[in-house]
Amino acid sequence: MYTEKVMDHFANPRNVGEIEKASGIGEVGNMKCGDIMKIYLSIEDDVIKDAKFKTFGCGAAVASSSIATEMIKGKSIEEALKVTNKLVAEELGGLPPAKMHCSVLAEEAVMAALWDYTKSTGIEIEGVREPVHEDHHEHE
Repeated sequence: MYTEKVMDHFANPRNVGEIEKASGIGEVGNMKCGDIMKIYLSIEDDVIKDAKFKTFGCGAAVASSSIATEMIKGKSIEEALKVTNKLVAEELGGLPPAKMHCSVLAEEAVMAALWDYTKSTGIEIEGVREPVHEDHHEHE
């Protein structure tokens, strides 16, 4: 059901934790469905110097958070905006249809953190939008 890469990122998640004095923090998900992601970004000169996450949820949610932080670290904000849920899922070698919402949450958590950064700095960045806050979880 899960690829080796998903299992690896679940068993050995990268970038777990939080960043003190983070440039931007994004939290998405809800307790009702049980998947909550919080992504912390450290941004300098439009480059994501560091990214960390805390995720409460299933293995696919942890793996999606882990790979998303890996994909955006060291990248410009513009490059980070190109990290879509589809790319997150592809990077993991695919996710089961019932778990695709986890990659969507990862994309939204990154967007939420970038939105937080733009609000706190007053810097407008094309493509950064307010997160949607929808419940993408398909209830089993």
